[in-house]
Amino acid sequence: MTQVTMIVNGKSVTAEVEPRTLLVQFLREHLRLTGTHVGCDTSQCGACVVHVDGRAVKSCTTLAVSCDGSEVLTIEGLAKDGQLHPMQEAFREYHALQCGYCTPGMIMAAIDIVNRKGTQLDEATIREELEGNICRCTGYHNIVKAIAAGAAAMGAGEFRQAAE
Repeated sequence: MTQVTMIVNGKSVTAEVEPRTLLVQFLREHLRLTGTHVGCDTSQCGACVVHVDGRAVKSCTTLAVSCDGSEVLTIEGLAKDGQLHPMQEAFREYHALQCGYCTPGMIMAAIDIVNRKGTQLDEATIREELEGNICRCTGYHNIVKAIAAGAAAMGAGEFRQAAE
């Protein structure tokens, strides 16, 4: 067993884990943060995207021990004081989900896109950046619209960097 300590959604956590424990397992099984989903176990679908030290990672192929000392942000950590993050609100407003399984990973990936590419995103950029995220229900049309709207809202001063 190996001890890991990290900041998850603003709170310090320490646990003993097997060295082969994946970050997604640590979040779901040890911390009971089940918003991060396991879709493919091969880093193909993006349902497991979280932020580690401000960057999007696929937690199904990231070892928990590699995050020792890091700050991890999950979908559960986005809302502040009962108010949805602008990207969460945009997904709700634009009906950018159906079954909802991919939604947490899509939202986390979308915020990372904004943090890297800025708040003025065109459709082609959004679609290209979403290549690592699969949705089997929606056809992506409303997801793309939601990300553009969420990016604009983030640019309007509503916490640009979700991890701040």
